[in-house]
Amino acid sequence: MGKEFKSFYKTVGGNEGSKCKYPTRLDTYGCGCQHDCKYCYAKSLLDFRGLWNAENPSIADLTDLKKQIDKLPKGTILRLGGMTDCFQPLELTYRNTYKMIKYLNKKRIGYLIVTKSHYVANDEYLEIYDKDLAHFQITVTTTDDKKSLEYERASIPSKRIEAIEKLQASGFDVQLRLSPFIYEYIDFDILNNVKCDKILVEFLRVNHWIKKWFDIDYKPFTHKENGYYHLPLTKKKEMIKNITGFKEMTVCEDCSNHYDYWRNYVNNNKEDCCNLRRE
Repeated sequence: MGKEFKSFYKTVGGNEGSKCKYPTRLDTYGCGCQHDCKYCYAKSLLDFRGLWNAENPSIADLTDLKKQIDKLPKGTILRLGGMTDCFQPLELTYRNTYKMIKYLNKKRIGYLIVTKSHYVANDEYLEIYDKDLAHFQITVTTTDDKKSLEYERASIPSKRIEAIEKLQASGFDVQLRLSPFIYEYIDFDILNNVKCDKILVEFLRVNHWIKKWFDIDYKPFTHKENGYYHLPLTKKKEMIKNITGFKEMTVCEDCSNHYDYWRNYVNNNKEDCCNLRRE
């Protein structure tokens, strides 16, 4: 089962929590993630503390998580997949996420699923999602299947795009999450032809650990804020100009001045940078 990890359920505070409309995160697996992405901020926070085991992540105790959910008012939206991916390969064996979705449906608690796995669109899951409660952000970091294998062990991007399009065609609230957005890894002809109405963009934030694991050119990351190095806003604005194939775009941002710019001039929903569809 792996070692215990106290943050299977957590409400994020501080700078990140103040900007996020859905700061309460629930992880069905923890203490590591089988996708083991080299740019992962969660890995950078846990690895040096001895709390990251990509080969043998912990399995959350659903009994404890259900007790937390029982305290929530109807209409709450939880993020599934805060520190680890709720659809990593372990899910095919333990089915914690499947069980948790059924419980959230029962309690009428909404869920925002953030994943890099095409399993999220498997038919058995489509059968249980509640369209009034379910929201999806499927992460794509490159449009090159071969390239993705160099730095992450998740589903190849073409499979993720198929999952996005399947959820979109089925009428679900789904977004392509370009996170982190590495400009040179994207074929914009492929990206802009994805059959999905919405895209969410998140730029890479860099610390010592990510620099050690993820091999890209860090010279442009000249803006330091909240313990990370970031691209300057002018660079970010240039990068998003090539994203043209979506009806709605929003930017998830850590830097305060940058956040204000996206909120005021770019984001489809100024009050919700996740841009969820809510009645």
